Amino acid sequence: MTDRELELRLADALERTAPDDLEAILSRCGVQNGSAIEMKELKRSGGPVDVDVIEIKPRKRARRWLAAACAALVLLGAGGGGLAYQRSHAVASVVSLDVNPSIELKVNRNEKVISCTALNTEAAAVLFDMNGGADLKGTKLDVAVNAIVGALVREGYLDSISSAILISVEDNDQARAARIQQEVVASVDGVLRVQAPNTSVLSQVVAQDAGAGYTWAGGNISNGKAAMVYRVMEMSGSSDSAVFDKLAVLSVEELNDLLKTGEKRIPIGKAAAASAAETYAGTLEISSVIADVDPELDKYPPHYEVDLETAWGEFEYIVDAFTGEVLQGQRDIVSLASTTPAVPQVPDTTPPTPDTQAPASQPAVTAPTQQSGDIGRDAAKKAALDHAGVTEAQATWTKVEREWDDGRLEYEVEFWSGTTEYDYTIDGQTGAVLKQESDYHSGNGVTGSATDIGREAAKSTALNHAGVTEGQTSRLKVERDWDDGRLEYEVEFYVGWTEYGYTIDGSTGAILEYEFDYDD
Repeated sequence: MTDRELELRLADALERTAPDDLEAILSRCGVQNGSAIEMKELKRSGGPVDVDVIEIKPRKRARRWLAAACAALVLLGAGGGGLAYQRSHAVASVVSLDVNPSIELKVNRNEKVISCTALNTEAAAVLFDMNGGADLKGTKLDVAVNAIVGALVREGYLDSISSAILISVEDNDQARAARIQQEVVASVDGVLRVQAPNTSVLSQVVAQDAGAGYTWAGGNISNGKAAMVYRVMEMSGSSDSAVFDKLAVLSVEELNDLLKTGEKRIPIGKAAAASAAETYAGTLEISSVIADVDPELDKYPPHYEVDLETAWGEFEYIVDAFTGEVLQGQRDIVSLASTTPAVPQVPDTTPPTPDTQAPASQPAVTAPTQQSGDIGRDAAKKAALDHAGVTEAQATWTKVEREWDDGRLEYEVEFWSGTTEYDYTIDGQTGAVLKQESDYHSGNGVTGSATDIGREAAKSTALNHAGVTEGQTSRLKVERDWDDGRLEYEVEFYVGWTEYGYTIDGSTGAILEYEFDYDD
């Protein structure tokens, strides 16, 4: 509202509410015809107003002059109210909250909310029960922030183990911006500590033109999130607007993972990961299926974990973060459910390998029930060899272990071929390669060692050094490994609440490294 519009509105209000009662006004002021009075200095919020001596003329003419004087006084008094009105509606700071929903709060210098705006469709859903944000107008900033964060939690935007929320403050007064930043972070942290303790709280003070330079094709974006996108672009050495558009759709959690890892590639995003998983599962056309996506861009390999809630149960999928390839999960669950008869699940009775055999002092651990078969060790070895392009005769095996990880059967396969060391994780039900690493070594590989002291000797060396017997230990584990052409044994065990770790030279029995730590 302009100053002129404000004056017209005040004048209109005065005309409709002030009675035309000059006689009463004069009687209350004690004015006498033909006399003069001195108007004292008036005070208002904007400072003193000087008023000269005014002579009151006979009644007929006084009616016009007095009315004008009263109107002037009213307008002068209203000027203080107008100034207060302008100040209460002037934007002093802009606070934005970004997860993937992006919400912008404009506040005055008293930290009261002037407006609350949803910058994308996800944010509109979060603010739906708050009348689109209108219910927050006039509230204190901390109250509004707490209400929004609570809604984000209820809508499920902060329930993954690596969720992140970005708080950005824009203000020309940097001292005030820093103070507001600290206050908002403390308020948000207090809410999340109870409702979503795994959520990371990121905060920044940004320039008011941080989002200038690009118009995002997907809609509005807060200046705070734009500043974060620019940091990712700067890291990757890109200034292309198309890159900005691709990064702008990512969540704060995804952008933060890119900054942490230094990854220059652009991930496919949560929506594409969910679509890839549903296409693989054959549920893309089923509207009742609910997909929950958790980005794991800081893990190896970078991927998305997609949980599909279906009428046939819950299914988990691992989707490559950059190619969209489904690395793990059940294909065509609809057709499988309609063609496969229900059979009782049989407990896994395969004996554990020497590497995972529990010591006599430990109770036996029952493996999870099988879901759809076990490809076996030989098939797991073949899957690794085929992927590496190595024949059985060219490989020297150092490890083939069968284990369960979050209910999934896997095989850990390690071998050497020449001077290259290979490490594979194979899906125990499908034979798919879940993880692969290879390292070239300048030495002679596994042929560099003439002798092998064996697992028992390595275990005895570690126990003797620690001054304990095997019966006093728990969770004893002995692993045979190669490091830069040298055969080594990794020995780990607990004695009470103390954890021991040893690295033993596999050829000489010498202790290369050892450490112990009290585990509380």
